[in-house]
Amino acid sequence: MSEIDFRRAQAPDLPAIVALLADDALGAAREDASTPLAPSYLDAFRAIDADPNQLLAVAVEAGQVVGTLQLSFIPGISRKGAWRGQIEGVRVARHRRSGGVGKRMIEWAVEECRSRDCSFVQLTTDKSRQEAHAFYERLGFIASHLGYKMGL
Repeated sequence: MSEIDFRRAQAPDLPAIVALLADDALGAAREDASTPLAPSYLDAFRAIDADPNQLLAVAVEAGQVVGTLQLSFIPGISRKGAWRGQIEGVRVARHRRSGGVGKRMIEWAVEECRSRDCSFVQLTTDKSRQEAHAFYERLGFIASHLGYKMGL
């Protein structure tokens, strides 16, 4: 596998990030990768970038964004004041899937959480993403909780 660098996303990365988010059956129905991007994407990027407890990251290979994820560092009173790392929005470019990029991204994210003294890392994935469930379980994640969401 060629060299992959992980870094904080920058505004010029947004079109590639949104394209990754849109490149599957679920994302195609909820994202809009047309350019110019909707202003809401830049607004969200600015809010994430300004928040020290948020990290929108990209995986870059040969100058191209081949993956993305968002880390949220969440303080909590429960578990004796434990911090948790929340991984969301994990995507790998179609041509790089099943090549180890996702595994390296998650390992990198877990290390970022360790470096922030998180007590644990959690993530959610859509119930329909059976391959993702198996992937996360291979990496040591346990489906220990049932999650709920409500659209507003």
